[in-house]
Amino acid sequence: MYFFARGYFWYRAGRKTKSGEENPGNRFRGTEPGKGAGMAEEVMIKENKMGTQPLRSLLLSMSLPIMISMIVQALYNVVDSIFVAMIEEDALTAVSLAFPVQNLLIAVSVGTAVGINALLARYLGEKEYEKANAVAENGVFMGIVCYILFLIAGLTCITPFYRSQTSSANIISYGEDYLSIICIVSIGIFIQAIFEKLLQATGKTIYTMFTQGTGAIINIILDPILIFGHFGFPQMGVKGAAVATVIGQCIAGILAVFLNHKVNKEIRMRLKGFRPSLSVISHIYMIAVPTIVMQAIGSVMVYGLNRILIVFSSTATAVFGVYFKLQSFIFMPVFGLNNGMVPIVAYNYGAGKKDRVIKTIRLAAFYGIGIMLAGSVIMHIFPRQLLMLFDASDLMLQIGVPALRIISLCFGFAGYCIVIGSAFQALGHAWYSMFVSIARQLLVLLPVAYLLAQTGVLNMVWWSFPIAEFMSVGMTTFFLIKLYRKVISHIGEEKAGA
Repeated sequence: MYFFARGYFWYRAGRKTKSGEENPGNRFRGTEPGKGAGMAEEVMIKENKMGTQPLRSLLLSMSLPIMISMIVQALYNVVDSIFVAMIEEDALTAVSLAFPVQNLLIAVSVGTAVGINALLARYLGEKEYEKANAVAENGVFMGIVCYILFLIAGLTCITPFYRSQTSSANIISYGEDYLSIICIVSIGIFIQAIFEKLLQATGKTIYTMFTQGTGAIINIILDPILIFGHFGFPQMGVKGAAVATVIGQCIAGILAVFLNHKVNKEIRMRLKGFRPSLSVISHIYMIAVPTIVMQAIGSVMVYGLNRILIVFSSTATAVFGVYFKLQSFIFMPVFGLNNGMVPIVAYNYGAGKKDRVIKTIRLAAFYGIGIMLAGSVIMHIFPRQLLMLFDASDLMLQIGVPALRIISLCFGFAGYCIVIGSAFQALGHAWYSMFVSIARQLLVLLPVAYLLAQTGVLNMVWWSFPIAEFMSVGMTTFFLIKLYRKVISHIGEEKAGA
């Protein structure tokens, strides 16, 4: 299915006009009198690389800094769990059970930021600078609103959440200590996500490497100090892991705000006299909601799978949590690749440059699949060594080794679906990605996992992941072909006829 879609996509991409020249309607036409021509000229010099620079070097230059910073983020997630595992297995289980709420937090913050990113990049491509500024201002406002909702949840919902998954008082106690801090002080992750996406939307991805890397390194340094009480600090246990996380996020967020003020001259946010715009917010969330829903569905899936696995043992749940920490090393670089791809695709879509849109998606898919296949090989060869990073018991190794090998069989297909799903978002059709995600995780993965669990054989449950991924490839390919016919093949026609 994938190779059929790729062949079709490349064939259509190779078709040119009779003259073989670039559509003249795609060229920059300047600015109208009275609409900030001086500003437009200054911005054009800095932003034109997304419309003119060779795509291979452009994609890599925009993606690599984000990929590096996201790998560092994945490292601190793993280090976090490694130190927590040193306390005891119940502490690791509690952190694993926290994943659905943490994932929902990431879904809302990053999803909102993705909506800002794609819409802002598109307006910059269309030379609509006032609209771009309005997107940034309203996006920051919505980030604060979303934080307040998680603050309330952190104060009221943590204990019921844990009691719905386990009756172990020890696990519940650890979970309350950890997750309440994560939610109550989540302002850092909202500030960080939004202001990093503002930098990415204007092509300044190198700075996001500094912000994410700084936050991650601070977290890694503080983890052992606060968990075990080194250098005169009190021994905080699981609370220390949470405190280290939110401190890293807050510092990264402050740095992202500072960098935007210093280097992001394309965006001018005016806080004085600001009034929320329902129209701008609705446009942001037309792109953001599918992203949020897709990520939030992951929370529902993990919550449901935890309920299925804990019937076998709490160790099975801990293994599933460890898998998610480990797979982030593989998925995060692909997400970083997507973060570099989305503004390029959105910008050239707005500028009417069809060939650049197609080639960017094609390159990103090639790199994404390659990264995921490499990760699959690593998990097949070194599952025992990976699990031992978390002080795995004999039972955890017995459960975990086949789990990592089975689940990672589908990584190559996942890479294809992730990249194409982000392309849907960049082209304003994020709903396609949402439909695929809902079908994969709620309509296939969870029901199949439940049915396979009825066999009483734990290893059978892990096969629900490859089964769901095969379905995802089929749906993604169907929507890709549909989007090509409906949108991609017509990019630039309106400008050409102008």
